[in-house]
Amino acid sequence: MPNTNTVKTNFTSGEISPGLLGRGDLRAYENGAMRLRNVVVAPTGGASRRPGLAYIATAPGKGRLVAFEFNTEQVYLLVFTNAKMDVYQDGVWVAELSVPWSLAQLSQLSWTQSADTLLVTHPDVEPRKITRSSHTNWSISAWSFTEETSLIRQPYHKFAAPEVTLTPSGTSGTITLTASANLFEAGHVNTRFRIAGKEVKVTAVASATSATAETKENLTGTAATEDWEEQSFSALRGWPVCACFHQDRLVIGGSRDLPNRLWLSKSSELWNFDLGEGLDDEAIEFTLLSDQVNALRAVFSGRHLQVLTSGAEWMVTGSPLTPSKIQVNRQTRIGSFVDRQVPPRDVDGATIFAGRSGTDLREFLYTDIEQAYTSNDLSMLAGHLCRHPQDMDYEPATRLLYVVMEDGTMAAVTNYRIEQVTAWSQLETDGLFCSVAVVGDVTYVLVERNGSFLIECFDAEISTDSALKGQAETPGILWSGLSHLNGRTVTVVADGLPVGWAVVEEGSISLEHPASTVEAGLAFTHEIEPLPPAGLVKPMRLISALFRLQNTQALRVDTGRGEQPVPFKRLGEGGVLDQAPQPFTGEVRLRALGWRRNHAQALWAVRGQDPLPCTILSVTTETKVSD
Repeated sequence: MPNTNTVKTNFTSGEISPGLLGRGDLRAYENGAMRLRNVVVAPTGGASRRPGLAYIATAPGKGRLVAFEFNTEQVYLLVFTNAKMDVYQDGVWVAELSVPWSLAQLSQLSWTQSADTLLVTHPDVEPRKITRSSHTNWSISAWSFTEETSLIRQPYHKFAAPEVTLTPSGTSGTITLTASANLFEAGHVNTRFRIAGKEVKVTAVASATSATAETKENLTGTAATEDWEEQSFSALRGWPVCACFHQDRLVIGGSRDLPNRLWLSKSSELWNFDLGEGLDDEAIEFTLLSDQVNALRAVFSGRHLQVLTSGAEWMVTGSPLTPSKIQVNRQTRIGSFVDRQVPPRDVDGATIFAGRSGTDLREFLYTDIEQAYTSNDLSMLAGHLCRHPQDMDYEPATRLLYVVMEDGTMAAVTNYRIEQVTAWSQLETDGLFCSVAVVGDVTYVLVERNGSFLIECFDAEISTDSALKGQAETPGILWSGLSHLNGRTVTVVADGLPVGWAVVEEGSISLEHPASTVEAGLAFTHEIEPLPPAGLVKPMRLISALFRLQNTQALRVDTGRGEQPVPFKRLGEGGVLDQAPQPFTGEVRLRALGWRRNHAQALWAVRGQDPLPCTILSVTTETKVSD
């Protein structure tokens, strides 16, 4: 039977779930791979060894990373840990703050930013504003709603049956409020009520039906009335779950005791939630009503105001949004996590969110044909890599969506919708990924390594993890600064040449030969393994594989007889590099031997721990099938 040449031109379908090994008819099968580890896929199709991770600092403990971008030149990394927030600019620590959130509460944090202020919410903690005054001057304060002549323009709600009445003992000064049913609790002290639209402040609670209050404006009478309500947010009733800015309004989504309610501030008055007379610029308040309780998990400003809940996704429309024109429509029924906040991200006009099942990543996208949103499953072909996301962020420069999983791995998803590219790969390190944030064009991660929590960032100039890179005018043997890796065995690159391993002792390593530039860090292995040929039942023989490479300095390929050295390397005695290899762009052909009867096995595999760049653009295989 004649030889057959097959060209694999790209990896734009990424790693494919093992459950699809029988679907050779899919286009994704042709462009996918059986295994992609520590590899990122370019939107154009090539697969490259991922950048290494440069060490930045050691965090006080487990935490969460948040990007803060004041403008294109002033961007910061905020590191939230137990009751503390550290601020980094360009990888340098510049400030710290004491914050009210415990370690256990960090997974439920939600935030949104406007100019120099970050609004942070948690359903059990009074929301805070974190404000930047300068690089080193940061402050934190509680939210403060608009106050006009001692009246606070905050949201109010009646937390009682409609028939429950309040009877004031007077119309001004200090009065007694008497409820017709059990209502008051000790937590009501300092809480504001509105009785027939007039505000009072509770100063003491005598019993479940009686409380003392101070009037903030004269009441209209002393008769029992059902027209009363109390402030929506308090230590007793819970605090906001999430927030965002949309059409010049502050949008608050849900609270602990009002999980399916939305509040929109007055237009251009972000802290004024007075409903007034329902004029076009006044505040808006409504409940998401459906056949189930939809607890709000995120509000997102896109083409429309998007509302993500525990059971469905909603669209809030109105051009502009006004009390009389607002419309709320349920779009899809996927749902979001209720035990954690995974921030949705905008990718080319689509909102990416983690589905409640924990095994899907969704693209919430408006379609002009249907005039509605759809929730496409981006993880359909790689569901085995989507394992309960706990954090994610998007890097526009590389079109990579980084998704941190519950098991400490991280997925890198190349997303380029116009070209129908959704390529998943799995990133692993000697430790566990905890959080990720893209600040400007730099992607930071928080990694747990041997009980320590390290802040690191992806760096294209580095090929190892938790690495430091240094240089000296005079070549030296002793290199220090590695205290975060004490007792660990690191791989070393000296003057661009891998020189083996060294053990870190008292923060230092010792080289056999002096060097002017040194990189030392933890090794990681990259793997590229294609899908096996589809539809074969007869024995097959791989004759050769032609690899087209770009800017590659190290390549190890297994074509069935173990890893082979690559011809473009400059080798010394014993097949060891004797000088730094030059970046190679071109083709390398490798021969193979032996017949294969296991048709579930790939014809070749790339595996390497060499701390040097490797990019594969395409692979052409020459095969022969037995007659």
